Amino acid sequence: MKKTLALAGLIGLTAACGGPAATSKAPAPAKLTLVTQTAKAAGPLESATWLLDEEPGTLDLDSDGGTDNRTIMANVCERLMQTQPDMTVKPWLAEKIDQSDPKTMVLDLRAGATFHDGSPITADDVVWSLKRHAGEGMDESDEFEDVESVTKTGERQVTIAFKKPNALFEQAIAGGAGIVLNREVVERLGKEYGTPESPDACSGPYRLKEWKSGTHITIERHDAYWNKNVKPLTRTVTFKWADDTALVNSLVTGAADGAYLSETGPAVALQANKAVTVAYGPTTRVFVLLPTDRGPLKDPRIRRALSLAVDRAGIARSGFAGVARPWKVPVGAGAWSYEKQAFQAAYDQLQGAPETPRIEEAKKLVQEAGTPQAPIIVASNGEQARTVIANAVVDAAKKIGLVAQIKTVPPSEYGGFYTDKAMRAQVDLVPDDWYITKSDPIGFYDNGLTGSSNNWVGYSSPDYDKLVASALAATDPVQRAKDVIELQRRFTADMVWISLVEVPNAVVLGGKVTGPPASQVQIGYPWAADLGVKG
Repeated sequence: MKKTLALAGLIGLTAACGGPAATSKAPAPAKLTLVTQTAKAAGPLESATWLLDEEPGTLDLDSDGGTDNRTIMANVCERLMQTQPDMTVKPWLAEKIDQSDPKTMVLDLRAGATFHDGSPITADDVVWSLKRHAGEGMDESDEFEDVESVTKTGERQVTIAFKKPNALFEQAIAGGAGIVLNREVVERLGKEYGTPESPDACSGPYRLKEWKSGTHITIERHDAYWNKNVKPLTRTVTFKWADDTALVNSLVTGAADGAYLSETGPAVALQANKAVTVAYGPTTRVFVLLPTDRGPLKDPRIRRALSLAVDRAGIARSGFAGVARPWKVPVGAGAWSYEKQAFQAAYDQLQGAPETPRIEEAKKLVQEAGTPQAPIIVASNGEQARTVIANAVVDAAKKIGLVAQIKTVPPSEYGGFYTDKAMRAQVDLVPDDWYITKSDPIGFYDNGLTGSSNNWVGYSSPDYDKLVASALAATDPVQRAKDVIELQRRFTADMVWISLVEVPNAVVLGGKVTGPPASQVQIGYPWAADLGVKG
C-alpha cells in the first residue's frame, strides 16, 4: 500500500500528563541507539513463541494486509523484491530487473525457485499473482494505478508496462504487491484460501503448519526451501496474541520469546528488565499535527509559529518516556534507503522545527498574522502521547499570544477525522502518527498534493504538484532524491503538517533468543529465518 495509518495510541508508562507544564518537567532520557539487526544467533532453537496484538482474521494478504497478518506471512510468502534489514531492497524471486525505459519494467525470474508443494514458480504464476493484487478491492490495488499491462514475455520473464513512469513500483513489489502465489493452490481452495483450514500457497523459508482459531498460529521451517543460502535456525514459531499487560508478563516470565511492539508502553516497562532485551531500529513512523482549514491554522504563519514554539524535546520525554526523538519532517529516516547522505544533509539544514522552542521568532510571526483571537482547538483521544502533545500545543500557544483548547474524542471515534468532514470542522489540529511501508520518502509527499484526502488545510501549489509527478517518474535515484528534498523543503516551509517526534521500531526478545531485525521490516522480510539461540 502507498501509505499506512497507525491509529493505535502509544502509552508512555512513566510520564505525567496532567497539564501543559508536564513537557518541561520530565527527566531527560538517555540517547537511543538504533540498530538494524539484533545480535546474530549462535545456535538452533526447536521452537519459539512470538506475540502479536491480535489474531488475524485471514492470512490472505490481498483481503487484509494488517500488521499482524504481515508479520506472520513475511516468513511464509516471498516477493519479487525483498526489503533488507537496512531498509534497502534487492532482487529476490525476480533475479534481475531492467527498467531502461521508464515506462517498461522487465523482470527476469530466478531459476530453481519452488513453492512449498514443490512445483516451480513460473512466469504464469507471477502474472496471475500481480493481476490478483491489482483486482478491485484488493489490499494492494492502489499500487497498480499506473500499470497498463502485465504480460509473460519469456519462459522466465514478465514485462510490466506503465501508463506513466512509476519510480515506486520497485519498492511496491518488495511489499505485498510483489507476493508470488501458487495459482493452482489458490484457485483450488477458492474462498477457503487464507482461512484456518487452508494451507499456504507460497515459497518462503517457513510454511504454515497450523492455525487453531482463537489460540495460536504455527509456522514451521520448510526444509526443502529452494534457497540453500538461507538456513533458519528455529524449527517452529508459534504466534499468540496478548494485550500490553499480558505481553509484558509473558516476556518477563519466559512464556514468550519475543514480539515486535506497536506501542512504546511495553518497551518502557521492559527496557530495564534483565530478563529481556529491547532493541530499537530505523523507522518511517512520525508523530505529527494535522491542521484543518477552519480557523487560525489556515494561515501558514500561524502554523510556522506553532512549530517554532512547541517543545519537541519535552514531548519526547513526557509523551514517550524518551523512546522517541524530536523530528523535523513527516517521515522517518528509515525511508532514506538511497542517497542517504543527501537526505541527511538536507534534513540538517531545515530550521522550522527546532528541538527546543524559539519563542521570540514565533511571536513575530503571530504578530505579522494579526494575533488572531479565535481559540485553536486541539483534538486528543485521552491516551498518553496525544494528551501530552495537546497540552504542549496549549502551552506553546499561550507563550506566543494565542489561545488553544483541547477537545477530547473517544479513542474508538478518533479515526473518523480521516473520513468525516463534520468531525474535522470541530477542530484545528489533530495529533496522530503515520508511517509508510516503503523505504522512499516520495511514498509520503503525495499527502501535500492539491485536493489530497489528507491535505485538510487546503495547501495548493501547482509547482509542488508538478514536483510530485516528477519525483514519481524519476527512476534515477539521484534525480528522485533532488526532487524529494525540494518537496520536503516546500512541505515543511508551509507546515502542511507539523512534525513532532520520530518513534523507532521496537523488538523485545526473551533471554535465550536473538537474531531478528530491529528495523521496520518485519512486515516484508522473513525475520524468523534470523531467529535463534544466543551465544
